[in-house]
Amino acid sequence: MVDLKGQYAKIKDQVDQSVLDVIASSAFINGPEVHAFQKELEEYLDVKHVIPCANGTDALQIAMMGLGLKPGDEVITADFTFAATVEVIALLQLTPVLVDVEKDSFNIDPEAIRKAITPKTKAIVPVHLFGQCANMDAIQEIAKAHNLYVIEDNAQAIGASYTFADGSVKKAGGIGHVASTSFFPSKNLGCYGDGGAIFTNDDDLAHTIRGIVNHGMYKRYHHDVVGVNSRLDSIQATILRAKLPNLDAYNAARQMTAYKYTEAFKGSDKIITPKTTQLCGKPEKGGCNCHVYHQYTLRVVNVDRDALVQHLNDNGIPCGVYYPIPLHLQKAYKDDRYNEADFPVTNQLVKEVISLPMHTELEDDQIAFITKTVLDFVNG
Repeated sequence: MVDLKGQYAKIKDQVDQSVLDVIASSAFINGPEVHAFQKELEEYLDVKHVIPCANGTDALQIAMMGLGLKPGDEVITADFTFAATVEVIALLQLTPVLVDVEKDSFNIDPEAIRKAITPKTKAIVPVHLFGQCANMDAIQEIAKAHNLYVIEDNAQAIGASYTFADGSVKKAGGIGHVASTSFFPSKNLGCYGDGGAIFTNDDDLAHTIRGIVNHGMYKRYHHDVVGVNSRLDSIQATILRAKLPNLDAYNAARQMTAYKYTEAFKGSDKIITPKTTQLCGKPEKGGCNCHVYHQYTLRVVNVDRDALVQHLNDNGIPCGVYYPIPLHLQKAYKDDRYNEADFPVTNQLVKEVISLPMHTELEDDQIAFITKTVLDFVNG
C-alpha cells in the first residue's frame, strides 16, 4: 500500500546526515530541529501557530483540551472515519454525536450536522477524509450561526487546499478554530515513527496548547494548566524537515496516480471512482490541490467486495477497506440515541469501499497490473 523504502532512497543522504547530526547534538527533545520544523510548517500552511506533539490522536485530544470543552458537551463528527476521531471525544468525557456522510466525498454531511445540533453542542469535527476537504463553506456557516468551535481532523489531507465560495483559498488545517494532523509514516507527510501537530491562528489558544503538551508547564516545575506529555522528538522533526519541501511533489505524484487509476476504470459501470467536490483540472494540465489522495478509494456496485479483496491479495496486490464497520456500530461507541435510518450512506459505503495502493513511487506497469486485476474480477 505504501512504498516508504522507495521514497526514502531519494532523500537518503539528507535524512541520514540530519539524523546523525541530531544524535551528535544530543538535543533529542524540543531541540532546534523541532523549532525549525515548526516554523517551516507554519510558513507552508500559512498559519500563525504549529505546535508539534507525539502523534495525531494526541493532537486531536489536546486541541479539545485547549478549547476548554467540559464533560457532557456534545461534539458532532462523522460516522465514517477512523476511531481516533471519536475516541478522544469519549476519553475527555465529552459526548460524541455521530452523523452521516456525503456519498460522493465520503466527508461529513452539513445537513446531518444541522439536524444534530442541540443546546449542548459545542463543536464540530470535520474529518478531511482520504485527502479531500469537507464542505467548509457550509460547516463554517453552521458553526458561526450556532457559536460552535470547528476542529479540523486533518490527519489525511495535509497539503490539500480548499477554495471558498468567495474565491479565497486556504490550506486544510488553517480554516477552523484549531486543527490536528498525524505524521504517521504512511501519511502524505510522514515521519519514521509517531508524530503529530496542532495548528491554530488563535494566539491565546496556541499559548494554552503549548502548556498542555508539556505537562502544563510554561516555566519548569510550574504547572499552570492540566497537561499531558506529548512532544515530537528531534529525530522525527529532522526527517519531516527533509520531507516537507517535497510535499507538493509527493501530492502531485499521488494525484497523477489517481488520474491514471480513474482513466483505467472509466468504462466500468460496476466501479465508482473517487470524485473531487471542487473544480479540479487534470493533473497534467495543472490541476488544483483540492484532493491529495491519502487513499484512492473506489466503490464497487453489484460486486462482492470482500471477494475482490481476496482476489487482489491472491495476486500479490495489497488493498484496504477503510472502513468496514461504522463507528455507531462499534461496541465501544454504541448508543441508544442512534437510529439506523440516520446513517443510510455510511451503512452503504462500508459494504462497497475498497482502497488501492496509493503512494509516491507507483510505476505505470504497477498501475496497469492493479487496474487490470480489478477489472478482470468485476467484469468476470
